[in-house]
Amino acid sequence: MKYSFTLYLFMMAFTTYMVRLLPLLLVRKKIQNRFILSMLHYIPYAVLSAMTIPACFFISRNTISGIAGFLTALLLSYRGKSLLYVAAGAALAVFIAESVIILI
Repeated sequence: MKYSFTLYLFMMAFTTYMVRLLPLLLVRKKIQNRFILSMLHYIPYAVLSAMTIPACFFISRNTISGIAGFLTALLLSYRGKSLLYVAAGAALAVFIAESVIILI
């Protein structure tokens, strides 16, 4: 049992390392294609959205409070507020929605 965990750990470390190393080894020249450059530009935003948006809806006890927090964060970020205000506003919206749902 102890050896299998160590083997799994090393295999995942190797896999993670290879995912980062292979593009550096395979792509030697500067990328000139505008389509590929624009796609690479938006990958961090897409990955961040794919990781955080599902968590917004499943972090609280009720999906309605998650939706309230998500919409509050969306509105505040659309208005250009800083990350601190967006996070605090979303947390406050979830807290208020949870409090209202408990009272009902």
